[in-house]
Formats: sequence, structure tokens, C-alpha cells
Amino acid sequence: MYSIPTLETERVILRAPKIEDWPEYSELMMSERSVFMGGPFSLAAAWGLFCHDVAQWALMGFGALMIEERRSGQCLGQVGVNSGPLFPEYELGWLIYSHAEGKGFAYEAALALKRWAYHERKLETLVSYVDPLNIRSRSLAERLGAKLDAAAPRQDPTDLVYRHPFE
Repeated sequence: MYSIPTLETERVILRAPKIEDWPEYSELMMSERSVFMGGPFSLAAAWGLFCHDVAQWALMGFGALMIEERRSGQCLGQVGVNSGPLFPEYELGWLIYSHAEGKGFAYEAALALKRWAYHERKLETLVSYVDPLNIRSRSLAERLGAKLDAAAPRQDPTDLVYRHPFE
């Protein structure tokens, strides 16, 4: 059994999901904003995804962490490492709520979790699966130093696969 870490950066705290995060998470996942993640999702499917994000910690030693702004305590979104039958490789993923977009929070959180995954969990590789039309996520992957890997396996043949360098 693995414990869920708390990671801290200059502006954010990455922490375990809690039930108080559910309303804003479900709102995003049931909206058109989730289209690049396979949505919009039904309420039941959004709940399943939320629970999946937590369950991975017990099953695999990684999963999702909520991004909380240090100054305000407001939840800004989520960053996670995914694996299992839905992911050919370990995936670094993120979602950010509209009120936090464009402020560098997703970059700061993803960079911290990427470093944790490589240094603490000793993962040898991380990729991000990105819809080609999701320009913001493509830009974030590139800002994180990831490079396109056309030969990488993917569940969705239309996804781009960005491979993250070890740091």
C-alpha cells in the first residue's frame, strides 16, 4: 500500500483529492471543456474518473493530485500520473480550471509531479497523450521539455504522444 504524497512548490500545494473537490471537478468533466479528455462525461462517468484518480494510489503508487493555490487555498485543477490497462505507458496528465488558466499553475504542478515520478517512484519514462487540437496542452507539454514521439504506442490512434525528458 502506498501513501499519497503532498508536494509543494513556490505557489502551489499538490495534495490528495478530497470530496470537497468533487463539485468543481464534475462540473468540468461534464462540460464541453472536457472534450479533449474524451468528454463531456455523464455524472456517473465523471464520478468513476474521480474515483479512478484516487484508486490508482492504492493500486499502483501514483495517481492524481489536486493543485491548490498556496495563497488562497483555492483548488485550481489536477495533475496526475496514470497507468493501467487504459494507458500503454505511464502518462503525465493535467487539467486546469478556467479561473486558473494562463497563469503557469499547470506548468508548475506538472513539473513538480514529473520530478517526483522520476526521482521518488523511479519511473523510467513518462509521456503525455494529447489531442492534436488541444493547443494549450501541446504548448504545456513542449514547455515541460517533452518531444513528440510518433513511434510511441497509444490507445487512441489520433493522440499525439509527447515524451518527457528525465530531470
